[in-house]
Amino acid sequence: MAINEVFPNPTVKKVIFQIRYPNLFYIEDKIGDLQTKFMKDFPESSLMYQQKFRLTDKGFDLEKSSDEKPEEVLKKIWSFESPQKTKLNILSDSIDISSEFHKTYNNPTSANKFRDVIVFVLKHFFEAAQIPIVKRIGLRYIDECPIPKKDTKVFKEYYKTTFPLGRFKLEDATDMNFFTVVKRGKYSLRFNEKLVRLGNKYKLILDFDGFGVNIQSRNCLKVTDDLHVLILKEYEKSLKEPVYKHMRTKARKKK
Repeated sequence: MAINEVFPNPTVKKVIFQIRYPNLFYIEDKIGDLQTKFMKDFPESSLMYQQKFRLTDKGFDLEKSSDEKPEEVLKKIWSFESPQKTKLNILSDSIDISSEFHKTYNNPTSANKFRDVIVFVLKHFFEAAQIPIVKRIGLRYIDECPIPKKDTKVFKEYYKTTFPLGRFKLEDATDMNFFTVVKRGKYSLRFNEKLVRLGNKYKLILDFDGFGVNIQSRNCLKVTDDLHVLILKEYEKSLKEPVYKHMRTKARKKK
């Protein structure tokens, strides 16, 4: 079935949009102007530092050459946050937007669409940074799905799973994990389905990460729309009717 509604109790836990581009040495000079433009929607701001590491045969080590100063191995992250806790991070080589608030990408019946946030951010960013080519565009959805009973038969009534349940029963499992990266036309999809225990309940995590590479910046939104459609189709392939019924039922408020 094609999803064309906004659910009161969706399984999506987090949605993330990211673009990566060549390292922009001038980005710090643009942050003040960008902050002014973003301030209305993202009033909270902060500056963070990310330590750079490299993987060696002895494990992780600081990514630092002998002539680098200590502050040069720290990566600056300019972070902005909305009242709904939607977060925007700007780095010298990437932008990412993450949200646990939005329930729809672009459903016309909703006043809060994740796509609108992407449009707003990209418009102002590309006005400030003239980038002809984006190295990578990614759209990721992480869904936390209900398992009413840790029972193979019940689980199959809810999900069209990738798990080999004919061989390994859900009742016997403490952990299950399926991961793949596949081509879907001109794009790629990383898919991870895993059984996890959260508190005293088991949940099914569906993690969809669609991406395209070497995209002209003027086509960023078109590619993002394509990635959303790709992920939506894969999401629909995982669900059966009881999950839709669950999403149409308002979640009970925690006391």
